Amino acid sequence: MTAAETALAGTGVPAKHAVHPNLAAPGLYEQALRRGEGRLSADGAFMAITGVHTGRSVQDKFVVDDPEVHDKVWWGKVNQPMAPERFRGLRERVVGWLGERPVLFTQDLYAGADPAHRIRVRLVTTNAWHALFARNMFIRPPEGELAGFKPDFTILHAPEFEADPARDGCRTGTCISLSFAARTILICGTSYAGEIKKSIFTVMNWLLPERGVLPMHCSANLGKNGDTALFFGLSGTGKTTLSSDPERRLIGDDEHGWSDGGVFNFEGGCYAKVIRLSREAEPQIWEASHRFGAVLENVVADEHGRLDLHDANFTENTRSCYPLEFIPNTVPDGQGPVPKNVVMLTADAFGVLPPIAKLSPAQAMYHFLSGYTARVAGTEKGLGKEPQATFSTCFGAPFLPRHPEVYGRMLEERISKHGADCWLVNTGWTGGAFGTGKRMSIQHTRALLRAALDGTLAKAEFVKDPFFGLMIPKALPGVPAEVLNPRETWADKAAYDRTARDLVARFEANFESFAGAVGEDVKAAAIRAAA
Repeated sequence: MTAAETALAGTGVPAKHAVHPNLAAPGLYEQALRRGEGRLSADGAFMAITGVHTGRSVQDKFVVDDPEVHDKVWWGKVNQPMAPERFRGLRERVVGWLGERPVLFTQDLYAGADPAHRIRVRLVTTNAWHALFARNMFIRPPEGELAGFKPDFTILHAPEFEADPARDGCRTGTCISLSFAARTILICGTSYAGEIKKSIFTVMNWLLPERGVLPMHCSANLGKNGDTALFFGLSGTGKTTLSSDPERRLIGDDEHGWSDGGVFNFEGGCYAKVIRLSREAEPQIWEASHRFGAVLENVVADEHGRLDLHDANFTENTRSCYPLEFIPNTVPDGQGPVPKNVVMLTADAFGVLPPIAKLSPAQAMYHFLSGYTARVAGTEKGLGKEPQATFSTCFGAPFLPRHPEVYGRMLEERISKHGADCWLVNTGWTGGAFGTGKRMSIQHTRALLRAALDGTLAKAEFVKDPFFGLMIPKALPGVPAEVLNPRETWADKAAYDRTARDLVARFEANFESFAGAVGEDVKAAAIRAAA
């Protein structure tokens, strides 16, 4: 076979024209700039604009309803079914369209740092910058392993191809369709690179539970004493920022597996939200985003390429994608021992949750299945300008192909078995709701987290919150006492009480969706209005 045929083997795409397999960053930069796919920042990062899609198109995601997976998929708004024959027709046209492009780029990559649980991924795309994004985000195999590379899953990435709703059974010209049977992902009609990353996360969420591994939407880092900490949370809650701690080594910033042997990263890079990124507060992410090799999505710059990270002209969901090695203190093999601490992050738009609370195992399960946060504008297409309170089970509902109870039970078993301490951390608002209060100080959040992870906070005196049943520390050196109790930060205490009761009611309503799938201990730990 020719080099082009080898690069496209198993994808069905004919090697009619030029194919660039596994180019490294310099070659991809050269091709991207020559083809006018973007420009350079003053510091050498590659800047791309994704057009109308500046976030994930969650309403355009489909799972193929093959007979062998039908009874195991969590069907609904998250996993919309696509008939197998529709998928085959769409795939045939995408394959034909890709085969007619004058230039294609392929990347052969791994997902999963643990060799026992990794998968091999082949990306075929029309754009060099998308290939660079994938190369940054996933794990790059050693050169010697590429010759015999055979993909477990293939991504056919056709951002300029428009699906036909009437013909393909989709909603719009944008379609992200995943077939577990065909081990193929089709991405059509969107240039937002996050679809590449999250499609493989969905695959890992499908495969790993049957191997006895819990897949998690979380970041992870490692302390000086070999203690692993997990940080669960949706986009905008601070997973990347808080796990990139100079005092701890980063395992990974977004996706991990928890096996009997410990924790391992799915990825080889970071995908950080950078709107209003501060060099002082987040120096590691800032430095990683201002250098050759980083990919910046929808970031604004002047004519000289100087970045303005406060400008949301394109979207609030500005992003930086860079390899893990751009962070100075990482764990090279992307693995760590079983977690000692499990942190659940929320960006509370109502400003009524405490900055940190100690959770019992039952409360941890409850908050894991609740997945409360505030979605930040621009993270997904269709959100307005203000954050919206939402519940996303397991802090990752959009990426769960199986029923949430599968992942919930696995987490419960692991917390019980290994005795991890669990914490709820609010990185959202304090002193009032969004629009009145202010965002939680990252310095305060870091101080509280460090005290939790080094064991200091567990020894503090706690008081029970009357609305949410959370155990709140009364005092901690370096953090003002009034900050620890959210009610004390509000000038209007009656307004706090009304807002807290409103959020309690939201928790109650959401609990009805999973109350029948949990034990009596979790039911007892559920947030509910006072009698």
